[in-house]
Amino acid sequence: MRSQALLSLKLLAATLLLTTAVAATGDPVFVEDGAAIRGYDPVAYFDRDGPVKGQPNLTAEHDGATWWFATAANRDAFVTDPERYAPAYGGYCAYAASRGYKASTDPRAWTIVGDRLFLNFSLSVRETWLKDRDNNIRKADRNWPTLRNEPR
Repeated sequence: MRSQALLSLKLLAATLLLTTAVAATGDPVFVEDGAAIRGYDPVAYFDRDGPVKGQPNLTAEHDGATWWFATAANRDAFVTDPERYAPAYGGYCAYAASRGYKASTDPRAWTIVGDRLFLNFSLSVRETWLKDRDNNIRKADRNWPTLRNEPR
């Protein structure tokens, strides 16, 4: 009986440690409804000039998230070079990242600067972000390594 109680306590302790470790680790990619960036195709921002909803049957895994694509060609391009197409800051709001926290994004609130895709919480937040875009990017780039694995 004593050995069963001790085993139960050890299992409980292991479960609590695992749960704490998982809870302390945030998602590096903005996921909603089981898909990165709300199921929008990240490649489409570059080749179709804007957001296009992906298909749940055209997916790829990257950075712990499932990404949806509008076409097989887009999926293949992403798989070949995910760093080129994945949005900055894991698809979290670029303005929020510049301020030191994570926030969700609206797929319509996007901007491409150089070869990087940036998403924002809303169209109005994007307008605020754009007013000091380069400085906001520098701040977010500096903050992101710390924010990356924090909970949202």
